[in-house]
Amino acid sequence: MNKTKMIFLISTMLLMFLISACGNKFSSSPAESNTNTSNETKQDNNQVTDKGKENTEENAETSNGIQGTTENEILIIIDQTEKPTTGNSFDFSIKKAPKGYSLTEMHWLSKQSEIKNTVQEAIEHGQNGEDGFYISGNGQYSGFIYSDNMKGEQGQVVFYFGDEEGNELTWKKYLTLSGSADEE
Repeated sequence: MNKTKMIFLISTMLLMFLISACGNKFSSSPAESNTNTSNETKQDNNQVTDKGKENTEENAETSNGIQGTTENEILIIIDQTEKPTTGNSFDFSIKKAPKGYSLTEMHWLSKQSEIKNTVQEAIEHGQNGEDGFYISGNGQYSGFIYSDNMKGEQGQVVFYFGDEEGNELTWKKYLTLSGSADEE
């Protein structure tokens, strides 16, 4: 009788352990949850502008997503993991956009190059495979395709979000462009 209870107790504890471990998607810090060169960041450098003019510092502080969740918080994941495909690229995913805002433009800025694409241009690149920012499928794939001579460039990727009133928010991230696995 005691042996049966002990087996039942141990199997229940193992089951509970497995269930709790499988359901835990978040770790205590973002650095622990990313094991490769994928970057999931809530940027603290979002900028709010009203028709091209900067708002007060007070408004910028409330819109940058440093503390908790705000309605102007932006969360974008940049994934530079190597892919088995030819060419050079990184993927991005917009996990959270500000309420009432939509993506308007994407820029790559470095000392060597400057690439700017609107959302419409990115959709066209998603259809034809042209270099630059792309959005393909029904919007589920998005990234930045670049030429071999851009490998190793250090620069900044900038995403612009706008609303109907002409206000603009930006999300910026510094990174170094890397090459694909088959070229090493």
